Order: sequence, then C-alpha cells, then structure tokens
Amino acid sequence: MNAVSQPQRYLINIEQYHKMGAAGVFPDDARVELIEGELLSMAPMGTQHLWAVATLNRALIESPLGRRIFLLPQLPIVLSDITEPQPDLVLARLPADKYRTAKPTAEDAMLLIEVSDSTLSFDRQRKMQLYARHGISEYWILNVRDRQLEVYHKPVNGSYATVSVVLPGTPVCLQAFPDLLIDWSIALT
Repeated sequence: MNAVSQPQRYLINIEQYHKMGAAGVFPDDARVELIEGELLSMAPMGTQHLWAVATLNRALIESPLGRRIFLLPQLPIVLSDITEPQPDLVLARLPADKYRTAKPTAEDAMLLIEVSDSTLSFDRQRKMQLYARHGISEYWILNVRDRQLEVYHKPVNGSYATVSVVLPGTPVCLQAFPDLLIDWSIALT
C-alpha cells in the first residue's frame, strides 16, 4: 500500500473529462477547460469579449484567408491526453472534412487566438507557455483592455522567440500566409 504523506493533486485525462461532461457534472453554462490534467473554470465572457470574437471570426471567414483555412471558434483543440483547451479561435489546416471525426491537434493548428480582457495574465503566461510547449507555431492575444494585438511566433523551450505588439490600424499576416493581410482591429470597434 502506498502511503501519501502530503496531499497530491488528482489529475484527470480527456476521456475522464468527457465522461464527466456526458454525466452532467458541469452546469450547461459552465466554461470549463482541461489544462494539464486540471479542470479550470474560465471567466464568463463579457460583451466586449463576445463582440471581439464574433467580429474577428466574421472578418476572417470573409477574407481571402477564409478559403485557405478551417476556422473553429471557441471549440476544443487536443494538445495531449490531459490537455484540451478551448481557444477563442483556431485557424486549422484543410481539409475541413478531417474534423468530422477528430478534434484538431497542435499539428493542425496554424494559429490560435485568445481574446483577452479579464484573463490577460493567464493568457500571457500559462496559455502562452502551454501553446509554445506543444509547438503551436503562432499564437495571438487580442488584448481588448489595452486595444492591441500581441503576436507570438517561433515556439522554443516553452516560450516564443518572437513577440511583437501591433496597434490598431496596422494589419498583420499569418506566418503561413504572408501574402494575406488581416485587419484584426475591426474586432475592437
């Protein structure tokens, strides 16, 4: 018999997480993410957050980029057997039919976007490190509070080698599609 001298965290995997959801453990309106085996209750979305996600989603779909990616708004991405976050937007590789039978993984993600107001420090620290550790090549934080876009490229050792801040009115391009400029600041109007 193993004796536990100190309290230990009990971590769960994706299968257990989904069984809990199917059993009705979480309220219908709960915003819960599985991050490194821990269940995290996420902050409710305010109106600015909702507007920014919806507007950016529409702008991306209607842009020329919309024909070159599969856009998944506020849906899970599997990063490991104990990690399934729900970024605000996942720009995933085509073909789209692939996602009928499987959730996107880190290899499928061309870009993850978090719209951030009340969770800014969490998105800059824990989520940034998580995404970098799992090889997400590009990560953006739409910083609603400071009205700017934070762009992270080139994951290295749990961080990103390149970080830049983009101000409204300055379009950006996705690393994978340097020929297509995105007017992201429409989400802040």
